[in-house]
Amino acid sequence: MNWETAEKFDWSGPISNRPAKEELGRQIAAKVEDGDVIGAGSGSTSYLAIRAIGERIKREKLHISVICTSHEATMACTAAGIPVTTLLRSCPDWCFDGADEVDPNRSLIKGRGGAMFLEKLVMRSAPQSFILVDSSKLVDKLGEKFAVPVEFLPESLHIVERELIALGATELSLRLAVGKDGPIVTQSGNFIFDARFKEIGKSMERDIKSITGVMESGLFIGHPVEVLVAG
Repeated sequence: MNWETAEKFDWSGPISNRPAKEELGRQIAAKVEDGDVIGAGSGSTSYLAIRAIGERIKREKLHISVICTSHEATMACTAAGIPVTTLLRSCPDWCFDGADEVDPNRSLIKGRGGAMFLEKLVMRSAPQSFILVDSSKLVDKLGEKFAVPVEFLPESLHIVERELIALGATELSLRLAVGKDGPIVTQSGNFIFDARFKEIGKSMERDIKSITGVMESGLFIGHPVEVLVAG
């Protein structure tokens, strides 16, 4: 017996720039080789890529498995008929993910979906990472459009708030949920501050991570990634 809810999983709302994101999904699906273990990120672009991979698996009878960074990615794989594995069992041959901002140095801001810790863990584990974005995500400097998400243990809220201000945060907001009372809870059971900075230097990712209680930030500075842009 199969669970109908998982098999019928679909994206919950409209997807902006959908044709461009679907093209990126097809590009990623074309890279899949039989036997691959692939890390799959979160967000609407990754969701469409998972769907495209599922279609190719059915068409060509490929045997692959996916390491997911979120519940949504796991459910998307289930709906697409893609076997799921974990980092404890397998090492990814390569991975893909979206991004909220990409600067000219290919540094990123991610984390609007609240899965940046697992996303960074999978990216660090994979020898090759593809970042899928449309042209609206390209910026001249990080922080131009989005705040920096900072994932932290709930008990460390006051310490993290104080230390982010000391690092130069000009605006801090605890991310609140939609559809539930209280704050967003991440994939790892933590809270998120969205922090705005006037300048984001090369050491900012490391500086934020050094704060006691911080699990991860949405900054990906200097990671070796290949950025694929559509639209």
